[in-house]
Amino acid sequence: MSAETTVDTGATDTDSVITLTETAAEKVRSFISDQPDLDDIALRVAVQAGGCAGFRYALFFDDRQLDGDLEETQHGITIRIDQMSTPYLGGSVIDWKESLEASGFSIENPNSSGSCACGDSATF
Repeated sequence: MSAETTVDTGATDTDSVITLTETAAEKVRSFISDQPDLDDIALRVAVQAGGCAGFRYALFFDDRQLDGDLEETQHGITIRIDQMSTPYLGGSVIDWKESLEASGFSIENPNSSGSCACGDSATF
């Protein structure tokens, strides 16, 4: 029996650990469109030690399924969150932002008690 939990949700489901906006999902689709075996690839979202505020967010494509992973599907994108990161990410919204100065994924996290000036790391 697998320790993995699978939830098939839309972005408005309040039971989701995180919410992936449609804009972010479209950008993820554009990044993975040239990858073989799309069925195995998921967007992994993690919180890792590091960064100037103590923790940093990591978003990357992963074909691994780890014990204890939470797996959700939103807007056709599979999202995996490791067991250690889940409590830090609850209620977070991942969006894609574009401006003249920068473009990239942004994470609005209600669990964060602060961040550094660059916005790439957080404290909890």
